[in-house]
Formats: sequence, structure tokens, C-alpha cells
Amino acid sequence: MAAETLKRLPGSGGEDAACAWLERRGYRILARNWRCRSGEVDVVARLGSTTVFVEVKERRNASHGLGLEAVTWSKRQRLVRAARLYAAAKGLSETDLRFDVVSVDGREVRHEPGAFDADGS
Repeated sequence: MAAETLKRLPGSGGEDAACAWLERRGYRILARNWRCRSGEVDVVARLGSTTVFVEVKERRNASHGLGLEAVTWSKRQRLVRAARLYAAAKGLSETDLRFDVVSVDGREVRHEPGAFDADGS
């Protein structure tokens, strides 16, 4: 897991910070807040030949735990279902899919590549 302290402007959203962090590491952002009947994918990105579905969690402080800890099993299941629909709609059935979590905790960004698999585990 990579962590970085981030200088953020007041009012800048966690998704903005997450996307900026990912782009600096070579990810190409394909979609943000993609919605379907199964739920929403915060960020869809591409790294090489892998399509990455990113759940972004933002916390102002750690009093309620880290953002990464807030991605429950049921949230993972909804994200996987939405990701499958996105992949089908975009003709990505032959590409590698990965599920990441980017946690924006105060001024720190933590990226968990492959945080869970297509089973939500």
C-alpha cells in the first residue's frame, strides 16, 4: 500500500484528490461517478491493459476509522456488479479487471491496489 501526504485546497473533494494521485502514477481516468442499476463506481481508470474500478473513501480524521475500513462486503458486492455492467457496456470482457480502494484520510492518500477480488473477498 502506498501512502502520500497531500496538500489539498479547502473544499477539494476526495475523488479529485484520488484521481490526481492516480494520474501522477500513470493511470488514465476513464470515468467518474459511473452509475447503473446496481450502484455506482467512483472512478474507472486504466493502467496498461488493466481496467481498474476504484472505490474512494474520504475521512476528515481517523475518529471513525480509516476510509479503507469503510468498504464493507455489501459495498464490494455492489461495486463488482456495477463494474461487470460497465465492462459489458464498454466491450471490456477480455481485459483484466481490478478492484482498488483509495482512502483519503485527512491529508493522506492511501492506495490499496487489488483491495478485493471479483467475489468481494
